[in-house]
Amino acid sequence: MDKNRNTEKVILEAAKSVFIEKGLEGARMQEIADKAQINKALLHYYFRTKDKLFENVFSMAFNDVFVVIEQTLAVETDFESFLERFITSYTGLLKKKPFIAQFVLHELNRKPERIVANIQQNNVDKEKIFGIIKKAEDSKIIRPVSPVHLITNILALCIFPFVARPVITGFLMDGDKKKYDQYINERPEQIISFVKNALFINNSDRS
Repeated sequence: MDKNRNTEKVILEAAKSVFIEKGLEGARMQEIADKAQINKALLHYYFRTKDKLFENVFSMAFNDVFVVIEQTLAVETDFESFLERFITSYTGLLKKKPFIAQFVLHELNRKPERIVANIQQNNVDKEKIFGIIKKAEDSKIIRPVSPVHLITNILALCIFPFVARPVITGFLMDGDKKKYDQYINERPEQIISFVKNALFINNSDRS
């Protein structure tokens, strides 16, 4: 059993590497087998098709996102604390595993229903998130806002710098990768400040 788990782990890591480099369409099962240092027949024994293999790699990567959401919602908190915790944790995850952004973008174009299914299977409590936002609005802490627009705005602010890394680095930073790394390190604070300035009433009084 341990040997099987280790073999699966090696295959998934090899597949992730190939998918990142070549994409789903460009990846070949033989290339993944070679990367994992196993024969192609053994690869097919564990994962019958390339799509099945990608589904497993995608789920493994996407589960990390749900861990961030669960940990953020596990603490009873106010909107400001929720905002800071989620943005810091989510951008930190994307910095550590930037391939997640690529996989999400790929699936949004190819099989968006897979993302929806993953969210539903992980029982993400969107009503709790809506409730945190509504409570802050009712308490006159933030201006009236659509929860759907707010959530999509925050997600976009977090994920876009990773999706658009080649453009940001190549054009805005003249190819300087160190500038990009510094930019990513600054990103959580910049997003938090941007959202607070847009939403919070009397935000100038806040630290």
